[in-house]
Amino acid sequence: MNTDQLQGKWRQWKGAAKAHWGKLTDDELTQIEGNADKLAGLLQERYGYEKERARDEVSRFLRQNEVQEEV
Repeated sequence: MNTDQLQGKWRQWKGAAKAHWGKLTDDELTQIEGNADKLAGLLQERYGYEKERARDEVSRFLRQNEVQEEV
């Protein structure tokens, strides 16, 4: 999935992101605006993830939500 697609679906997926990463606030998720890099940076900040793990977490989240939409 490219960044444009993530930004387009972000409003739909924001609730799923909140459920997945409970430490993120609604305001933070709104400010991310579907930007994968911002989301990864926020995961690093809130959860103490290293950069690579944060990116992996975002990628996994995107794959999971793409599959759920296809079903």
